Amino acid sequence: MPELPEMETYKSLLQQKIGGQTITDVVINREKSINIPADDFTRSVVNQKIQSITRRAKYLIFQLQNGSCLLLHLMLGGWMFYGKKEDKPDRTVQIQLSFGDYNLYFIGLRLGYLHLLTPELLEKELQKIGPEPLDPSFSLDTILAALRGRRGNLKTTLLNQECIAGIGNRYSDEILWQAQLLPERKIHKLEHDNIVHLYNSIKFILQKAIQTGGYMSEPFFHGDYKTGGYINMMYVHDREGKPCYRCGESIVKTEISSRKTYFCENCQY
Repeated sequence: MPELPEMETYKSLLQQKIGGQTITDVVINREKSINIPADDFTRSVVNQKIQSITRRAKYLIFQLQNGSCLLLHLMLGGWMFYGKKEDKPDRTVQIQLSFGDYNLYFIGLRLGYLHLLTPELLEKELQKIGPEPLDPSFSLDTILAALRGRRGNLKTTLLNQECIAGIGNRYSDEILWQAQLLPERKIHKLEHDNIVHLYNSIKFILQKAIQTGGYMSEPFFHGDYKTGGYINMMYVHDREGKPCYRCGESIVKTEISSRKTYFCENCQY
């Protein structure tokens, strides 16, 4: 599932490609991927200018000229591609937004969706999401407050979007490796120094992943050489049996709350 760095990468690329552009056509091939009847969706979206594109946690928000917005959550397996008709990947497209001769294809939305919402409904949809870890206001005090009173383990807590926004399965492993903390460490048993390391690791890993384009394997457009750059830089995730970059011991894979989890049992404590 795309996480904060992937959605931030998409946001930047979308701003370059469709920011300020007008939607000239809409194709809905899967009505379950939208929240209102296809005709109503099309009528409300066609001829609307994309005023801005923002991100909140793992969501993207396309602000339309008429004041409404499109809320995108790619969920598991979802991705996007931008190009002309002849450039379209040989994959099933659930939704297509057209901008003249160019199209934005939404692919793999078996669980993901693109919902048309009013500002009030958008606020309600996002109201329970926790603080953004790369926001300038995200301080050590912010994470101390977010973790206060929690008694679960580190892995599942990092995945909890009401605690901290945007971190998913892959980056939780990467963050905990960087912080030298085991994924099953209990929150209430952490020392202050552990939380300082965790705070610094969250910022370091997410910023590095954004700078290198995240881990998505599919390019956003032909000639896109940035998207997916982090996939070959993973410290632990998907590296079972390979040597730890810090101590040389083998990376271990286990399951925590039905999530594949990778860590080094020698240098994470």
